[in-house]
Amino acid sequence: MTELTYFFDPLCGWCYAAAPALQRIAETSGDRLRLMPTGLFVEPRPVAAIADHAQRNDTHIQKLTGQPFTQAYHQGVMRAAGGVFSSGALTRAVVALGRIDPRLEPPFLHDAQTARYVGGQDTSRADVVAAIAGEVARAAGYDLSDAALRDQIEADPTIDAETDRRITESRKAMTTLGIQGIPQLVVTNESGARVIDSQILYAGGDAVLAALGEPA
Repeated sequence: MTELTYFFDPLCGWCYAAAPALQRIAETSGDRLRLMPTGLFVEPRPVAAIADHAQRNDTHIQKLTGQPFTQAYHQGVMRAAGGVFSSGALTRAVVALGRIDPRLEPPFLHDAQTARYVGGQDTSRADVVAAIAGEVARAAGYDLSDAALRDQIEADPTIDAETDRRITESRKAMTTLGIQGIPQLVVTNESGARVIDSQILYAGGDAVLAALGEPA
């Protein structure tokens, strides 16, 4: 069976650029898709330190792919006084949902990206992340409260350990495969592993399915 492995960070702008492609993969091949968080932006830093760089990067991404970045995000999140930039809560939420059902991970990532870049929600905050995760879980039929998810994201040592393990596994796998930077999509089958060119990921769902040799 062909396996699809996606290396990413929830706050990576270029991973947001690849969101339409990942969404299509999840819809058509979700049972073969594994999300691998790399921990690129887990360590907190002042958001003001990267706001100018992020806006230049976001402008380039929007021109290239059409993915929207709103003023609510640029001003309300990236220019927020005292704001923090960290994918820690998002990454732990991916892990927490994955322990319940791995199929929850891709829609959560998609909704969290949309909430940040379009809705202007600060997804470095655990309460914001828990609310998004709760909506995704309940839409899939799981009876989970935002409060319970927030507790897992903020203070569950099991989730912390599993998050560290997955990040370590991701980094080792990227080293073994000889790949750098994210996003990265790796296809593994009986012939071995091959990396899908990132430019294909940015071209959208039809392009990535064509590269995978699957019907659109």
